[in-house]
Amino acid sequence: MHELSLAERVLRIAEQAAQQAGAQRVTRVRLAVGALAHVAPDTLQFCCELAARGTPLEHTEFTVEQTPGAAWCEPCGQTVALQRVGQACPHCGGYALRITGGEDMQVLDIAVI
Repeated sequence: MHELSLAERVLRIAEQAAQQAGAQRVTRVRLAVGALAHVAPDTLQFCCELAARGTPLEHTEFTVEQTPGAAWCEPCGQTVALQRVGQACPHCGGYALRITGGEDMQVLDIAVI
């Protein structure tokens, strides 16, 4: 479950942001995870909540949004949306796809008070 190590990194990022802002508390952390990032959004959210127990971020609200994957299809020359690696082009059925997006994870925003 690599989501737990990702969650621990998210907590460190949120703690650093709160320190830099001189904030008392982190109220919300919003994340985006690409559909092709090999990260389960629900599991990541659970792991963030689990890792935050007993820390200053214990009462922080964590939300994880999934962003679509994208690829360039060589045979038909189109950019297509993908939900998973290994999926065929929805237009031509080909598999010569070059991934162009959806493999990333990012912190969208951190709310502090």
